[in-house]
Formats: sequence, structure tokens, C-alpha cells
Amino acid sequence: MKILFTLCFLFPLAALAQTTLSGKITDDKGEGVPGANVVLEGTYDGGTSDAEGRFQFTTTEQGPHVLVVSFIGYKEYRKAVALEGSPIVVDARLEETINELEAVTINAGAFTASDASRRTVFRALDIATTAGATADIAGALNTLPGTQKVGESGRLFVRGGDSNETRTFIDGMLVLDAYGPSAPNTPSRGRFLPFMFKGVSFSTGGYSAEYGQALSSVLALDSRDETAMTRTDIGILSVGADVAHTQAWEGGSVAAKVQYTNIRPYFGLINQRIDWKTAPASIEGIGAFRQKVGKQGMVKVYGNFNHADYSLYSHDIDDYNHSTVYDLTNNYRYLNGFYKNVLNEKWNVRGGLSYTSIENNTWTGLDHTVETQKGLHAKTVFEGSLSDKAELRTGVEVIQRNYDQVNDLHVGQDYTLSFQELITAGFAEMDLYTSNAFVMQGGLRSEYNSLNKKFSVDPRLSLAYKTGKSSQIHFAYGAFRQTAKNELVRIDHQLGAEKAEHFILNYQVMENNRTLRLQAYYKRYRDLVKYVNGDPLQLANTGDGYAKGLEFFWRDNRSVRNLDYWVSYSYLDTQRDYLDSPYRATPSFASAHNFSVVTKYFFTDIRSQLGLTYSYTSGRPYNNPNTETFNGGKTPYYSDLSVNVSYLPKPYIIIHLSCTNVLGRDNIFGYEYSTSPDAQGIFNSRAIRQPATRFLFLGIFITLSKDKSTNQLPTL
Repeated sequence: MKILFTLCFLFPLAALAQTTLSGKITDDKGEGVPGANVVLEGTYDGGTSDAEGRFQFTTTEQGPHVLVVSFIGYKEYRKAVALEGSPIVVDARLEETINELEAVTINAGAFTASDASRRTVFRALDIATTAGATADIAGALNTLPGTQKVGESGRLFVRGGDSNETRTFIDGMLVLDAYGPSAPNTPSRGRFLPFMFKGVSFSTGGYSAEYGQALSSVLALDSRDETAMTRTDIGILSVGADVAHTQAWEGGSVAAKVQYTNIRPYFGLINQRIDWKTAPASIEGIGAFRQKVGKQGMVKVYGNFNHADYSLYSHDIDDYNHSTVYDLTNNYRYLNGFYKNVLNEKWNVRGGLSYTSIENNTWTGLDHTVETQKGLHAKTVFEGSLSDKAELRTGVEVIQRNYDQVNDLHVGQDYTLSFQELITAGFAEMDLYTSNAFVMQGGLRSEYNSLNKKFSVDPRLSLAYKTGKSSQIHFAYGAFRQTAKNELVRIDHQLGAEKAEHFILNYQVMENNRTLRLQAYYKRYRDLVKYVNGDPLQLANTGDGYAKGLEFFWRDNRSVRNLDYWVSYSYLDTQRDYLDSPYRATPSFASAHNFSVVTKYFFTDIRSQLGLTYSYTSGRPYNNPNTETFNGGKTPYYSDLSVNVSYLPKPYIIIHLSCTNVLGRDNIFGYEYSTSPDAQGIFNSRAIRQPATRFLFLGIFITLSKDKSTNQLPTL
């Protein structure tokens, strides 16, 4: 009887001690979140939200507790509750977490190639294996939309910009001249070899406020952090030879390469349109040191030196039998030191120092010119998180340049042109994430130039919205400025910077190893340097211009097994009133239509790769002084089909053969005219053609290491 009485007394108490918790769980848009986990912290009591986001459960716990609501992709929601038997209603609004793998990214105008990048559009290996590029970084990037094929230069011309408007950076540090010397109207090659870099970012506009003195484009190269294997690489080339060695240890490595290039035997076998006296030859040395510092720090040093020379006969347009010897000797030095380290859980620091020295020693007949440029770039950047939705990047930098041109003329009119420029700059840029679907990047860059004593502030803005799981739309705006070319500044030190504004709209889909990219842009030029009354010694920032266009890029390496290909197309409408232009006109380096198809097929059974690249460029304007219209002429269209083959007889041996313009098209890039008319009042002309119809390259690459499967495929 006592037991029954006790049970009858305790059951009502237990019922009175129960507390019911209910409510609704919504996201930041107010929509219900189904399947969210709801639990009292430290207990087994809880539940799961239904299809509308509602939940309800009871508990016998008493006193103060914490209700925790969690769901993948959202921040944990926590609320203190007092369990006293009365019903409790909790409406939880979940805040989306910013997930690196899911968040929208800033990418307008940028093609990124990185061994570790999960958002890669253009991989580092692509540079080495693109037919027609012959392992030249600029040659491979010229197959991407936004570039114009200027065959007599070989440099990067981007969205209506001259080649000097594209600047190269290594580990964020400026390179004053990224191209080797070349004879007049012959293509140059980039000074830096792809195998030294883990990643390449090529931005055709709208880039970060961190990068200055670049009017149209930025090519950012990231050197390798470390090498895990000691190895020796040997290359036997049809145009020379090279040897490289890497010594690795735990946390660091050192690498060095020496390359000798001599085109003279090759030119002796293949007819050239250039009348060489002494064909080009060069010797180059490259060195890199990498060492981890602490748990997450890194110190890197990169150096490059090059000595090159050649001489040729420059024949008069009116009288071929009359020629002048043109002789060039070039000495180049580049040294880059870079560091990065973690300051705390949220902040890190990086920066460095770079030094460039360039000397061109030129003889034109009896006239002697020595041109020297030396530059120093120092930069420090702090970057980190202000919150889980705000990231800040800020820094300062100094760019110093010394330029001299000493002219020793045989007629006794010796003179020297020189200038010294010091640019001090600071920048700040913030990424603000409202969700995984939307990000805004805003920044300011300020500069002070000692030459013209002008201070400037340029804004940058980017907006990106994720339209689907694998797609996004992106808008970017930016104001950019750059000191005019050396040959202009050396005449007038007071010239102001040339300016450009970029407006870019981008749509991109990346899914299942396929990429679709559509872009539209408008670029407005101001303060371009122009000759006053046609006098090249009287200069002023009175020029202007525009460039606008549409671009298409498609890449697919999934649909057909072992086949990787991409297709790119660019439409460009541009005009400039600058230098000697009497009015706005399309510059001679710009072509309206540029089209490329790049294919690579891997024959796994025979350990080979076949690459094909087809490029088409519509005719470019040129100025014919025999007509009244400035730049009214139009060259024939450019067409090139290039092929390369790589074969691995052994895993550590590669035989690589490449041939450009296999169909032998006679491409014409423009016309040169005599400086004065003949007796009939006609200016004689000659076409600017390729130095030779085709270029053949054969190389045998051998790697010596403990791992017999390692080879040089990424470096070809």
C-alpha cells in the first residue's frame, strides 16, 4: 500500500517537471531549414527540424541550460534557456558560414594556373605542353581570350593595350623587363622558365589594388615553395643544352640551372629572311633557394642572369645593296628575395625585395649607344581576418628606377638622356562576404611619383554572385595608371602617368572538368602621351582612347578519354589618339578577331602525347604614307597550325619534338616604308614577315634521381 501511494505521488511530480521546447529554424532569407539538429547541451534530449523547419521535444531536465541548433553550412546557434516546466518557444535564425570550398570567388579577368588551386582554369602544365608555345609563358597565354597575336613581337598585348602595359611580378615583386632581347621585327621570348614556378595568374583586367604600374594586365608568377626530391636534369637541345640540379633536405632545397642557347647552327640549316651577320647566342643561369622558417614561415631567394648577343645587316628599303650593321649585346640580372610568416591565428605577413639590372650595348653602323636601367622594388603586405565575413589586405611598397642612355655618335653629336624615378605607394583592400553566394571586394591604391611630383588615389571594386553550385557572375571596376615608356620619359621628365579605367562583366561555369567563360569589357584611356604638332621631342598627356570587346572560353578534358582541349575567341574594338596619330585610329598591334583551338591527346599505351594548336587572327591596320587615311591599310589574316609530340621511351627520359606553322603560311604582320618618297613621289615598302616559315625544335630531356619515374614533362 505504501509503494502504491509513493508511485501515485511521484508520477504527478515527474509530469510537472517536464518542459516542452518548440520553435522554428530559418535561414538568413527567412526560409525553414529542414533536418537541423536541436539539442540541450550536455544531455541526450533534443530533436530534428521537419520539412518546414519546425521542431518540438520535451525534457525532464531542470534549471539553466543551453539550447544548441546546428546544421551543415551554417554557424552554430546557441541560446540560454531556463527549464522550469513552462513551455519554451525558440525561433532560431541560422547564419551561413563562409566556407572556402563553397564561397564565391573574385576572378574577373583572371586565368589562374596553380598546382594546388582547386579553381584552376589554366594549369601550370599547360604552359609547357601547348603546341606552338615552345615552353614560353607568353606564347601559351596568347592562346587565351583577351590577347592579340603580334607575331613580330612575341609579347603579351592585352585588350587593346600595348605590350608595355602588361607587367610581370614574381612572388609579388616587380620585374622591369620580362622578355629577352630580339632583333627588330622578330619575336622575343620570356626570360623566365615555367618549371621554376608552382603557379601562374594571368589577369586581363580588374586586378587587385596590390598591383600598380600596370595599365592593362598583370602576369603574377609564384615560385615553388619547396622540392621534396634531389635530382639532376639534363637537356640536349637542337639549339643548345642545359643542366639543372636540385638538392633537397627536410624543409628546404636549393636549385640551379645553366642553359646555353646558340641558334647559329640551326640557322645554317634553315633559310632565314633576316640577313644575320652573327645569329643570336646566349648563356643563362638560374638559381633558387627555399627554406621553411618555423611551422608556417618561408624564405625564398630567386635569381636570374643572362648574357646574349647578335648582329645583322639592316638593308635599306630603297636600295637592298646598301646595308648597315646592327649589333646588340644584352646583359640582364634579376634577384628576388621573398618571405612570409604567420603572426597569429588570424594574421600573416609577406613581402620581399627585388633588383633588376638591364644593359643594352648597341652599335648601329658607327653610332654607339649604351642603355642602362636599374630598379629596386620593396614591399610588405599584411593580410588577415577582421571577422569570419571580412578579410583585409594592406601594404606599402617602394619602386625606384634609374635610367641612362649614352649616345656616342660618329658625327660628334654625343648626348645623354637619363631620369630617376621613385614611386612610393600604399594600398588597402577588403573582402566582405554577406554569404557563400555574394562577395564584395573594395580597395584603394595611392601613389606618389617623384618625377612629376604628383599624388594619386585609384579605386578598385569587384562584386561576385554565385548563381548556382558551379556558376557565378562577376563585375569589376578599377582605375589604373602607369608611367609612360622610357623613350618618352627620358625626353620629358614631367610627363604625367597614363591612365585607364576597366569595366568588366564575367560569367563562368566550372563543373566536371569543364569550364565555360563569357566576358564583356570596356576600357577607357586618358592622359596618353601625344606628340605636340607631330614633333616627337614635344610631348604632352593629351591623348585618349578606348577598347571594348567580347570574349569566349571553353575547356573540356572530360568528354573524351585522354583528350584535353580548349577553344577561345576574342572580339576587340579599339581606337587611340596618341603619339603621332592625327586622330583616333585603331593601333597597328590590334586585331578585331582572335581565335585559338588547343588540343592535347595522351596515348597511354605508347607513353606519348600529341599536341595541336590552331590560331587565327584577322588583319591588323598599318599606315601607308602613300594614302591619306592614317592606319588605313589592312594586313592579310594570320593563320598558324603548330604541332608537338612528347615520347617517353623510359619514365625518366623524354623526347620532345615541336614544329610551328606546319602548313607554311606566309604570314605578314605589317609593312615598313622608306623615310622619303622616290622621284615619282611614292614611298617604297617591304612586308614584315616571320623570320622563317617554320621553327623546328628537338629536345632530349633526362632526369637522374632515386625515383626512376620522375621526369621533366612539366618543364618542357
